[in-house]
Amino acid sequence: MLELGGSGFDDSDREFAKQIRQSFALDDIEATCVRFGLPSNKHALSEQIEPLYASSTDGIGSTDVGSVSWVVSTVQCRTASYAVGIPYHFWQLLAQGRAPGAHKGMTRAPEPIAGVASDLFAMPELLSAAKEAFVRFRQDATFRDPVGADAKPPLEMSV
Repeated sequence: MLELGGSGFDDSDREFAKQIRQSFALDDIEATCVRFGLPSNKHALSEQIEPLYASSTDGIGSTDVGSVSWVVSTVQCRTASYAVGIPYHFWQLLAQGRAPGAHKGMTRAPEPIAGVASDLFAMPELLSAAKEAFVRFRQDATFRDPVGADAKPPLEMSV
């Protein structure tokens, strides 16, 4: 991602993000930035790339990928696709989803992931090292499935 650069926003994307942000008080935007560990800047969109092992907060969100990653190695990429400081679960975030800036961010994410895959195919020693690291990690850490091995889905559901 450092080699590829940011999402490639243009002036139109920045203006739209600026308009969206105007529907929030500056204090609310700053509070969201602090809560999610984002740089507290005055730019409506960010092209900043965080280094691989940059500090992160636990407040970003959650997915099921944590459970999946105990079975098979996974890769994730977060890209900028909406105005900086907009809290989740607000109409302003949803409104940006079909904007050209969101599309630029969304289509940027697969590029570094494909680059990692390409490197793994081209360098078998890198793939071997990754597999060994995965095995070592699983040996040194414990995982407790929060659902439980005996859980059964309800098969008799009423509609």
